[in-house]
Amino acid sequence: MAARAGLTTERLVTAGAELADEVGFAQVTVSALARQFDVKVASLYSHLKNSHDLKTRIALLALAELADRGSAALAGRAGRDALAAFANVYRDYAREHPGRYAAAQFRLDPEAAAASAGARHAQMMRAILRGYDLAEPDQTHAVRLLGSVFHGYVSLELAGGFSHSAPDSQESWEWTLDRLDALLRGWTTTA
Repeated sequence: MAARAGLTTERLVTAGAELADEVGFAQVTVSALARQFDVKVASLYSHLKNSHDLKTRIALLALAELADRGSAALAGRAGRDALAAFANVYRDYAREHPGRYAAAQFRLDPEAAAASAGARHAQMMRAILRGYDLAEPDQTHAVRLLGSVFHGYVSLELAGGFSHSAPDSQESWEWTLDRLDALLRGWTTTA
């Protein structure tokens, strides 16, 4: 039945990512995908091991999409301009693809993580930080700080946390990026 439906692993993963954006990443299962394609669950097992495998593959897709967007956004930029471009990639992606964004946070096993675009994210973040002249271990601390701020802000915004008060969340976002830039420019090396 899956062969007649023209199903491939790639098509199933893409459909799973789209489903995640519609109903939430936590709701994505092989059973939900089978219902979407009107096929028996068993027919999908020739393409996917189980729901965890499906979620892992969606996470890998999301990480790759984010890395591609980040790379394009950073081209030719430095300093605050690079910082803002990279931050906006995460924020825009989360708004456009909330389920995929959630998938990008999915805990991967070491083998999947090593094969993922996650390393590209860290490399891009470190490239931004080279513009601020940060050495180790401060660079690692700054990578973690920026990731925490970006993810925290985006998660709160997606949950409606900023929708009931002034100023507008865009104004606070710009303020946050300005403060991060100032912090990074004034960073003093850890003893």
